[in-house]
Amino acid sequence: MLVRTVRAFALLAAGLLAGAFGYGAVNVAYAFRVVPLDVRLTFHTALMQVNGLVMQTLMALAVLSSLILAVITRASSRLLAAGAAALAVTSFLVTRFGNVPINGQIKQWAVTSAPADHAAILQRWEAFHFLRTTTAFLAFLLIVLLVAGGDRFRKSGPAG
Repeated sequence: MLVRTVRAFALLAAGLLAGAFGYGAVNVAYAFRVVPLDVRLTFHTALMQVNGLVMQTLMALAVLSSLILAVITRASSRLLAAGAAALAVTSFLVTRFGNVPINGQIKQWAVTSAPADHAAILQRWEAFHFLRTTTAFLAFLLIVLLVAGGDRFRKSGPAG
């Protein structure tokens, strides 16, 4: 029962993380490209106020649930869960050391003005965003494989 519950929670957490980043990559990033710069800066700054807590929580839940799953399972399930945890950690690291510093710059630009090289900096933010989206999606895919893999992955681990 414990393994089944943790599998379901890991699937939910990884799916929400991938979905949130995916929505941003497909919809928000596109919208950022087509609105005037002042609108983008204002919206980006407002979005950061909400996203900080939400996305950090989703990343933490995806990492923790995958790690717990790696600890309580064996063989292929353990490897898939550990891989998912590593990918979710990578999403966090890309966010923390890639997107967050640029978010700080964007926050300043919203109240002052953007520098001459703002387009290159915004493209770098987008590249980091697509990287973290990809790692989150791959983490979700590994958990899906673990959950949907049926007996192939569960035979070598505890019953769940």
